[in-house]
Amino acid sequence: MTYPNLLSFVQSLEQADELITIKERVSPHLQITEITDRFSKHDGKALLFENNGTQFPLLINSMGSEKRMCMALGVKNLDDVAKQIEELIAGLMTPRDTFFSKLSLLPTLAEVAAYMPGHKKGIGACQEIVMEKPDLTKLPILTCWPHDGGPFITLPVVHTRHPETGVRNVGMYRMQVFGPDKTGMHWHLHKNSAAHYREYKRLGLKMPVAVALGGDPVYTYSATAPLPENIDEYMLAGFLRKKKVELVKCLTSDLEVPSDADFIIEGYVDPAEELILEGPFGDHTGFYSLADFYPVFHVTCITHRKNAIYPTTIVGIPPQEDKWLGKATERIFLPLIKLSMLPEIIDMVMPDEGVFHNIVLAKIKKTYPGQAQKVMNSFWGAGQMMFNKILVVTDADIDLNDSKAVSALICAQVHPIDDVLFNRGPVDVLDHSSKRFALGSKLGIDATIKLPGETSFLHESNPNIEEISRKLSGYLCNFSLILQKFPVLIIGLDKSKTNLRTNHQQLFDSKALTGINWVVYVDEEVVNIRISDIVWLVANNIDPLRDCFYALNENGQQTGPMAIDGSRKSLEYDSFKRQWPNVLVMDDATINQVDAMWGKLGLGEMLESPSLNYKGLVKNEGAIAEG
Repeated sequence: MTYPNLLSFVQSLEQADELITIKERVSPHLQITEITDRFSKHDGKALLFENNGTQFPLLINSMGSEKRMCMALGVKNLDDVAKQIEELIAGLMTPRDTFFSKLSLLPTLAEVAAYMPGHKKGIGACQEIVMEKPDLTKLPILTCWPHDGGPFITLPVVHTRHPETGVRNVGMYRMQVFGPDKTGMHWHLHKNSAAHYREYKRLGLKMPVAVALGGDPVYTYSATAPLPENIDEYMLAGFLRKKKVELVKCLTSDLEVPSDADFIIEGYVDPAEELILEGPFGDHTGFYSLADFYPVFHVTCITHRKNAIYPTTIVGIPPQEDKWLGKATERIFLPLIKLSMLPEIIDMVMPDEGVFHNIVLAKIKKTYPGQAQKVMNSFWGAGQMMFNKILVVTDADIDLNDSKAVSALICAQVHPIDDVLFNRGPVDVLDHSSKRFALGSKLGIDATIKLPGETSFLHESNPNIEEISRKLSGYLCNFSLILQKFPVLIIGLDKSKTNLRTNHQQLFDSKALTGINWVVYVDEEVVNIRISDIVWLVANNIDPLRDCFYALNENGQQTGPMAIDGSRKSLEYDSFKRQWPNVLVMDDATINQVDAMWGKLGLGEMLESPSLNYKGLVKNEGAIAEG
C-alpha cells in the first residue's frame, strides 16, 4: 500500500482505531514527550496533537507498534517483506544456462527497474506553500528531555550528494534548532553523509542539504535502514511501497526530494565554517548523548503542502517507538545477511534491552567446530553490525524471542571462560562506556552445543542459595535469577568503599560463589530494579574487555565465574577519563503538569510516569553524571 501523504496514513490509523487525537493545548516543550513516553511503555496508540502552539498538527508514536509498523510498510507481517526480498534475490541469482532461461529473468529485472525513483517536472505538493521567510520556530519542534540542549527535529529525512560521483544519500540525523534558520547536523563519524561532508571540505565547496518531513511513512523507515553504501534508499522505498518514489527538484539547490512530503527544509552546510556545540540530547540508549561539535546547517527555504502534518518521535529508555523501526530492520535485512556473509544463519533478534547495537541474538545451523566464532567475526565485520557489543550465537532449535529460554540455554551451554570471545573494533559514537570515543570491545557468547574438539567442561551450576546468602550476608544482593534456576548473581557495591576486583577475588576464595557462572556487579541503587532494566543498564555500561574479568585459582589461572562490572564508571574509582552521562528521566514539574491535565486529554485511564521508576538512577543535576 502507498500513502500519497502523511494525512492519508493518519486517516488509515484512525480507521484502524490506532490513533488518538488530542484537542487540548499541549506544549512541545517536554509535555508531549512525557505523554508519549507513558504511551510507548504501555503499547499505546499513535497520538495526534492538534493544539500545540503552531498551525501544524503534530503526529507521534505513529509506528510505535508491530501493527502500525506493518501498516506503514503496507504488509500484514514484517516477515512478509523478508520473503519478498528472498524471492527477488532468488530470481536474480538462479543460474541460467540457456537463452530462454535468461529471457525468463527479464520480468524480474523489469520489477527491479520499476522501483527506481522517478522525477517530476515543475512543483511538487511539498512545495505548495513557500514560507515568505524561513522560520523553524513555526513548526512544533520538540524539546524532548529536561537537559536537552534545545529543541530537536527528530524524524528528518536528510538528503545529500557526493560532490564528485553524484551518488545520493538519504539518512536520519537529529537536528538541534539554534534559531529560525540554523540547526546543527548530527552526522556520526561512520555515516555516509559525514563522508560526503569530508569530501566537500576537501574540495572547499559548500554542501547543499535538503530535509524532508512526512509524506509516505516508508520514506522515514528507508532513511533509517542500514543499506550497503551507494544503494539508493529510494529504491528500497519503491520496493517496499511497490511504487516508485516521485522526486522533485528543490527550489534553491539541485537536490531532489519526495514530491509528496509534508515539509521540505532546504539549505547548506559550509565545511569552512566553525563547528557548533550541539547537545546534550536524550538518546535512544536511555542516556544523554553529551554535547560535542558538529556542522551548522543554514536554512535557505522552507516549503510545505497544504494541510501539512509535522511528524516526530522521542527516544529514551526502551521500549520506545524506535523499537519497531529496529524490528523492521531486523526482519527485512535477515535475507541480505544470509546471502552476503552468513548462509548458516537462521534467525536473528535485537532485544529491546540492547537498544539495537548492544545485544544481538543469532541462531545458526551448526555443522563444524568453531562455526559460532566464525559467525561472530563475520557479524562484527559487516556494515552497521560492527557496532554490536554483545553477540549470542545459539543452535537452531530455540525461539530467540523467548528471553527465559535463551537465558537458560546460556546457563546450560556456556562455559564462562572457554565459550566466550573478546574482540576490539568500532563502537557506536553514542556508546558512553568505551575508554576511547567510537572505539571499544565486543563480547561473543557461544551458546551452541559443543562438537568434538570444542567440548568445554561447565562449572557446577546448581547454587545453594541458603549457603550463598549466609556467606554474602554483608552484601546487597539480588537472588531473583538464582531462584529461577539461573546461576547468575547480582551484587550491588559502593566503589567508594571497596575495590571491585579485589572483592571478587575474596568472594571466590571464600567459596561464596560456588555454583555461580556469572556475577554481575552494579551500583547499589540498581540492584533491585527489574531484571530487564538491569540488562539494559549493564549492556550500556560495559566495555567487555575492561569490565569482564575472572578470579585466579591457586595456580594463578583465570577461573569462573565471569565477573561483569556493570556499574557507572568514574575517574576516581575506575580511571575513566570521559564524561559519564545521566539516565533520562522527566523533571517533576512536567510530570505533575501532565498528571493534572490527563483527565482533559481523552487518553483514558491515568498512566503513571515511567520516569518515576528511574529517578534513583540519576546522579547529580544535569546531563552529566560523572566527570
